[in-house]
Amino acid sequence: MQENKHQTSVIIVTGLSGAGKTSALNVLEDIGYFCIDNLPVAFLPKFLELSGNFSPTIKGIALVMDLREEHFLKTFPGLYRKIKKSSIALELVFLEANDQSLIKRYSETRRKHPVAVRGSVAQAVAQERELLQEIRALASYRVDTSNFTIHQFKDYIRKIVTSAEEAASLNISLLSFGFRNGLPLEADIVMDVRFLPNPYFNETLREMSGLDQVVREYVLASPVSRAFRDSFLALLKMLIPEYIKEGKSYLTVAIGCTGGRHRSVTMVTVLGAALQTEGYEIELFHRDLKTD
Repeated sequence: MQENKHQTSVIIVTGLSGAGKTSALNVLEDIGYFCIDNLPVAFLPKFLELSGNFSPTIKGIALVMDLREEHFLKTFPGLYRKIKKSSIALELVFLEANDQSLIKRYSETRRKHPVAVRGSVAQAVAQERELLQEIRALASYRVDTSNFTIHQFKDYIRKIVTSAEEAASLNISLLSFGFRNGLPLEADIVMDVRFLPNPYFNETLREMSGLDQVVREYVLASPVSRAFRDSFLALLKMLIPEYIKEGKSYLTVAIGCTGGRHRSVTMVTVLGAALQTEGYEIELFHRDLKTD
């Protein structure tokens, strides 16, 4: 494969059917990417070779590739590994969602699932998830779209693009969530803080959140909470430089409590502030916190 005349950022979007690939492509097109949906695997090497001739004004190239193309499962993994060893700036984004969300989306749109199996949509979703395990493992970014609003999803995709363009740095996201709403599949590190004092049982604090100072003070009044904060912060400060040396460009640390409103939001907020003082760029996300 010939080297590009100029370096063009290439993002391949793949994942489960119904997880938001078309929406992701629309976002990338809006921010200046040249986009193609359902590019055949056989065309990928030649297309990337020609991408060096694209106008320098193009932000980058975004391709949706998935198992709608019959050779995708068999051919894509090996081809992707080969291309990653070249000089091309290539990233793979894998979109997924929980079964309940995917089934609901298909029932609302009445679209036919691309995995042709007899039985329910649930069986098709389960089979597709199994078929895509190898490709999921190759992804630079894995995004669980189950609980995103469309605006949150667009912001997340834009953030991925930013991290892909800043490959020399590590983009760190701290994510609060509630275990009762399921684990965030995009997380690299998951920490359970349900052992901390729970403001929910304080009537004065119940309707507030970890964004409120009085809630954070309540949680951190416990010696156990302060010990956890200090210990987990020390662990992150040890791990982050190692991830950077490994070449990782994106790290998501998820902290969960029961509902994702008080304890997890508190810890994400205080840890994010502490890491920012260390000079790291930190983004905070509160998945299950409903705000106006």
